[in-house]
Amino acid sequence: MKLRLEENSLRLRLSEAEVAEFARTGQVAYVIAFGPTPSATLSYALARLPATDAAPAVRVRYAAGALVVEVPAAIAEAWTSTANIGFEERVLAAENRELCILVEKDLDCRH
Repeated sequence: MKLRLEENSLRLRLSEAEVAEFARTGQVAYVIAFGPTPSATLSYALARLPATDAAPAVRVRYAAGALVVEVPAAIAEAWTSTANIGFEERVLAAENRELCILVEKDLDCRH
C-alpha cells in the first residue's frame, strides 16, 4: 500500500492483492522503520469499521507513530465489490482545516 502525504491530503493506493486482503480481513497495515529503535517507526493502516459502528464517513486516527484511516463498512463493501477505483472524503482537522483523504485501487501496480 502506497502512502502519500501532501499539504492537507492523505492518499492510499492499494494493489489488487491488498484490495482483496482488505475485503477479506477488513485491514491492510504496514510499518516503516526510520531508525534502529521500535519508537522510530511509522505504522499506517486502512481499516474497515464494524457494521455496528454508525460512523457515516471516513475518519482518521493518529497517535505518535500510528496513522489509521477508518472506513465505514458500507463504503468499504461498495469499494471492494465493484469496479469503483476509489473514494474521497474531507474531514475536519485542527484549526478548522480540512484533510482530504483519497483511497484508490492501484490495479496496474505490480508490487
